[in-house]
Amino acid sequence: MNNTEQLIERLVLSIETLTEKLERALPQPLQAPDWNAAVAWRYRKRASGHGSLEPVQHVTKLSLSDLKEIDVQKEKIARNTEHFVNGLPANNVLLTGARGTGKSSLIKACLNANTHKGLRLIEVDKADLVDLSDIVDITANRPEKFIVFCDDLSFEDGESSYKALKSVLDGSVAASTPNVLIYATSNRRHLLPEYMKENLTYQHTEDGEVHPGEGVEEKISLSERFGLWVSFYPFTQDEYLTIANQWLAHLGVPSSEFAAARPHALVWALERGSRSGRVAYQFAKDYVGNQNKAQHV
Repeated sequence: MNNTEQLIERLVLSIETLTEKLERALPQPLQAPDWNAAVAWRYRKRASGHGSLEPVQHVTKLSLSDLKEIDVQKEKIARNTEHFVNGLPANNVLLTGARGTGKSSLIKACLNANTHKGLRLIEVDKADLVDLSDIVDITANRPEKFIVFCDDLSFEDGESSYKALKSVLDGSVAASTPNVLIYATSNRRHLLPEYMKENLTYQHTEDGEVHPGEGVEEKISLSERFGLWVSFYPFTQDEYLTIANQWLAHLGVPSSEFAAARPHALVWALERGSRSGRVAYQFAKDYVGNQNKAQHV
């Protein structure tokens, strides 16, 4: 082999090595996971741009009966989910309202209630919603029903994931698949920040008809693409105490001790400035831990 041939061979090897490195660096098509490995997955995107569905091995063990003082909201979402898993028409759902009132917990409880019917869940962070169409495509031909779960969803002006979600919900050329629904929770009813100056774009005709400005109309249009809106409200003191007692019972505290725990529960909520279901659960864990510690001293 002469020098020219050796040079060409080294050059070819260098090109092949470089090509392999470029292929590894470029984003790869989303690959289907082992759907039998779990009932819930998280979509994760690495710094390289590669996205993957990772199985959640330990799903929160919540049942619908564990959730108190949200019976109206529970009935609406449980009914919509039941329609979905039974192959009936069902809506994408937006759960909005006060923090810690059970929005995310209710979705997890609906998953646990319907896994035996083939319901599965895929959790997607807001920043990764730009890949939502890929996730929908990869689940399209599966026999299971999938809830794409977006927790604590809200957008700032100019975020690209906002338009990706809007397109998948309603408006894309591609038809939505019957085995995928989007359930999202948010503290904002319209998901986007709203400013006082936008109200100045409202127009009033002589007959009193109101025409909202384009900026306001754009923000309302996203939330309107969710077919079902479910609102959650702050709990009263009695509702908070009912939830705290429920979690105490869940952790093994007999009902005869609820009265003794009541003032501690109220102080706990006062210190945190909130009477939410999350605060009630945190109190119950702290109370039971302190009681067990005192018994072993």
